[in-house]
Amino acid sequence: MKSVAGIFTSREEAGRAAFELERGGIARDRITVLSPGASPQEIASVPTDEGEQPGTGAAIGAVVGGAVGAAGGLPIGAALLSLVVPGIGPVIASGIIGAALLGAGGAAIGSTLERSLSEGLPKDELFVYEDALRRGRSVVIALVDDDADEAARGVFEAMNAETIDAAREQWWIGLRDAEASQYAPTEEVAFRRGFEAALHRDARGLPIDEAMPELRRRYPDLIGGPAFRRGYERGQVYYLTMTGEMRERLRKSA
Repeated sequence: MKSVAGIFTSREEAGRAAFELERGGIARDRITVLSPGASPQEIASVPTDEGEQPGTGAAIGAVVGGAVGAAGGLPIGAALLSLVVPGIGPVIASGIIGAALLGAGGAAIGSTLERSLSEGLPKDELFVYEDALRRGRSVVIALVDDDADEAARGVFEAMNAETIDAAREQWWIGLRDAEASQYAPTEEVAFRRGFEAALHRDARGLPIDEAMPELRRRYPDLIGGPAFRRGYERGQVYYLTMTGEMRERLRKSA
């Protein structure tokens, strides 16, 4: 099972894409829509647990009915959860994939189902989705078998969704000037891979030595280089800066 995703400029467009995916034969519980959610004023008074795993959203809303989905441009009948995600703020997640990816888990989706989905969850793309949400975009994610891969991509292409690869490149272009002093031109690839590795959901907040076993598995050809290590350290600073700024903004608006 693999993930296929597209980024849309509005929640309504994302909802239509989710409908087309389901109409094409992809099960509803394999489709999710992530959209910017409630206003900061509505969630400012909701406490977040400082001991949470970095990147975990605190659930602030119960599962709600399909009428909300229909009114908000989300799939009719989808389970919606309102989450506070560090570095982003309020997010509405429809579908169990979104709950698992953003860390709601638990009673919201059930531990057995979460384990069954974990292999296909696009954890290494999470930072791209987060950047899209910060820009007010909505993200549609489908977990599909190999034989449904092209059909899902066809839906996104037909609806002019921004691809994850294109969004990832734009994200890095936005950071390149600020980070250029940290690496030589020939080191950019290794530095960037290290930077992105630090934003993987399972690495967030971990010093590189603690993350080393998993990094060695995923980046065996780069892990020994100084550029990769510098990139990882800068990625951790980026993540902590983003989440710290959001927490401070919510605190001041409380």
